Amino acid sequence: MKVRILGCGTSSGVPRIGEGGWGRCDPAEARNRRLRSSILVETAGESILVDAGPDMREQLIAAGTATIDRVVITHDHADHCHGIDDLRQLAHNRDEPVTVYARADVLQRLEDRFRYLFHGTALYPPVAGAAVLEGEWQCGGVRVRFVDQPHGRITSVGMRFDEGGRSLGYAIDFHDVTPAMADLYVGVDVWIADALRRTPHPTHAHLDATIGWAREIGVKQLYLSHMDNSMDWATLAKELPSWAAPAFDGQEILL
Repeated sequence: MKVRILGCGTSSGVPRIGEGGWGRCDPAEARNRRLRSSILVETAGESILVDAGPDMREQLIAAGTATIDRVVITHDHADHCHGIDDLRQLAHNRDEPVTVYARADVLQRLEDRFRYLFHGTALYPPVAGAAVLEGEWQCGGVRVRFVDQPHGRITSVGMRFDEGGRSLGYAIDFHDVTPAMADLYVGVDVWIADALRRTPHPTHAHLDATIGWAREIGVKQLYLSHMDNSMDWATLAKELPSWAAPAFDGQEILL
């Protein structure tokens, strides 16, 4: 199983548009340049894209990926789904629609917002199929499970992948860890988790909270994601415990 960090930035990316866009991040450090958060998991001959933000085209070109088997949308905030139009090219490469999975309410809003993608037009066929995300998956030898995470007044979907005794958890856009989340992520080998900034935020995890939760649930290796421009890569790398590190765009992790 291989996971690629397509992007580990927050909704405005790093640098942000405008003066002072780098914030506290050193512009000379390439690992501080962050696209919107997304991962690509490849295993058992399948590729699973988690979220389709505005940078999806650039991210998939950089990854050298031309086809995707499944897309999971964790929630319908713009930075996680507004690149969905680029499924047109992925469907063209596959010569069939790409299936998009999401919770039922999120899927309905996506179909309403991007109706032409799911239902086609008079000139173009649909390029995306809609499937409600429920239960768990078995992809070859990989077990994939899901959990709903509190994200302000809504929820996002978290995921756990297990294959051959190795495990990966992906948890972004959450502000607290529920018992169901702790049960899902307990003891994972790799946990890619939200750590927006150092100070608390009403809808996102912050640095100390994420570190504390990772200790409590027995994470073996933590990678911080969904970081804003206050989170300098080199500074974090020096101060974090040995089992934790800031992620960076293009990073690939083999399990």
